[in-house]
Amino acid sequence: MDLSIVVPLYNERGNVNPLYSGIVDAVAPLGIDYEILFIDDGSTDTTFANACALAAEDHRLRVIRFRRNCGQTAAMAAGIDHARGTIVLTMDGDLQNDPADIPEFLKKINEGYDIVVGWRYNRQDKLVTRKIPSRIANWLIGKVTGIPIKDNGCSLKAFRAKVIKAIPLYSEMHRFIPAMTSLAGARLIEIKVRHHARKHGVSKYGLSRIYKVLLDLLVTKTIVSFAARPLLWFSVLALPAVVTSIVALFISIYGPLATSSTFSVPIAGVGVLFGALTVILLLGGVLGELVYKTGDTRLDKLSFLTAERLQPRAKTQ
Repeated sequence: MDLSIVVPLYNERGNVNPLYSGIVDAVAPLGIDYEILFIDDGSTDTTFANACALAAEDHRLRVIRFRRNCGQTAAMAAGIDHARGTIVLTMDGDLQNDPADIPEFLKKINEGYDIVVGWRYNRQDKLVTRKIPSRIANWLIGKVTGIPIKDNGCSLKAFRAKVIKAIPLYSEMHRFIPAMTSLAGARLIEIKVRHHARKHGVSKYGLSRIYKVLLDLLVTKTIVSFAARPLLWFSVLALPAVVTSIVALFISIYGPLATSSTFSVPIAGVGVLFGALTVILLLGGVLGELVYKTGDTRLDKLSFLTAERLQPRAKTQ
């Protein structure tokens, strides 16, 4: 199969049918083998029923349903896991992304790129609650991760399946896929896409997600910078603890020896506690090294993809 289109849906009953029609109108003329995956993220309206009615008429449409609302990233990850295409394209289910942009994404993938990221250059959203926070977040994400993407929050993206299936996704991590794929040396390009104002339903985004994005940014930075060197990361974390331990133990021992003052049990106790914390962190780093070197994780697959890109397999004669 050539293409899998993954669309998370949450209370989008008014958008399901026009979205399906828009996708079919955009992809059918291309003459490729494709499938559409609608992921119902625990909707409380008729979104699931509407999607199932469409699936009954078109075998290319598959519907996956969550028992409860788990979030966009979880829905997107489920769709990616079930995708059968060599190219995976993700998009929002609110009709703000335009299916007519899909051919341009496929064109860029065929040019040799591993990931194509959409940029909503003329974004049709509220200024204070959506545009300004998004611009600040994109600038911060670019500075921290070193991947200067103008619009990390745009769900309209296309991936080579072997790359995206190796990326661990949870919480709000779908925003950081370009940064995560830097571990695999993926070729990435950002293109301008259309963006429409929402016509049906209500937005599920707001300022309440800021703290989740910040926490995930910290996790992403840690993974990108220290995925292959966990002992180094734990050593950096242990550095303040070992300094505190040495200083506290020095003060508690030097005082009685130099000035015949009373031995300070609390200060010595602080030194012992921070010393123990240092040992625990270093042992955690050693354990992390063992897991990374011997475990069959998704990050191992990313390393394999990197090696595959640097040294392609020889053709058989």
